[in-house]
Amino acid sequence: MRPRKLATRIFLDGGDPAQTRQVLDVLGFLDGQTTNPTLIAKNPEAAARLAEGKRFTPEEILAFYRQVVTEISGLIPDGSVSIEVYADKDTATERMLDEAKRFFTWIANAHIKFPVTKAGLAAAGAAAALGLRVNMTLCFTQEQAAAVYAATRGAKRGQIFVSPFVGRLDDRGENGMDLIANIARMFAASDGHVELLSASVRTMEHFLYTLALGADIVTAPSGLLLQWAADGLPVPGPEYVYQARDLRTIGYRDISLDKQLEEYDISSDLTDKGMERFSADWNALIER
Repeated sequence: MRPRKLATRIFLDGGDPAQTRQVLDVLGFLDGQTTNPTLIAKNPEAAARLAEGKRFTPEEILAFYRQVVTEISGLIPDGSVSIEVYADKDTATERMLDEAKRFFTWIANAHIKFPVTKAGLAAAGAAAALGLRVNMTLCFTQEQAAAVYAATRGAKRGQIFVSPFVGRLDDRGENGMDLIANIARMFAASDGHVELLSASVRTMEHFLYTLALGADIVTAPSGLLLQWAADGLPVPGPEYVYQARDLRTIGYRDISLDKQLEEYDISSDLTDKGMERFSADWNALIER
């Protein structure tokens, strides 16, 4: 049962409906699920097929992805299910938008994932204007989050998520949880149309600090959610102290949310590397 003090929505990060069922059974609730090409590649059915040396045709992999998210959607019909468009460094806005329109018809509770790049932001802005729900992924800087806000002005609350990746910042020695805290602070006085989704959460400390910060959403792998349940579903308050250990601090920046989109510096090598990884995992599923 959902803890009464819990303000943050809880998402599962995974591409296997069996995990969705397990987490629902143990927690008693789930507010959504995030998927991506890497998670779809790890789906047991897809992994077994690849182990036999059988790849998917482009049509088959899209049908498989649709099957997976449709099953997940049926398990959490009142939640959100994120579906990611294909994006590498050369993917044009038009292709992302066309895929987004297609994916949005698959299920009634979809959020479409775009990368925080020039093409991805343009696609997201157009998608939001059409009434599609959007999840901006591979966010690694406070300024990228501000750009998401600018690109989607006029959207309704609940229509736009931004997903900063905590763990990948930790991997290079930066305190990824600082970014969550900084974006939450930056958005505190905003119109609220962009909701903060803490992603790439790998440890219980990441998870609990996200709850303590009161982020709108956290997405976590099944093992972490099951451990949280085993621990009694604790919800720490603002007194929670996050142990950053030897990670470098990411300082808060006073960034205006009123600037034009093109005024923001959205560059990040981690966004570029993330797209490379996701596109490579997707391409590895497809026969050429």
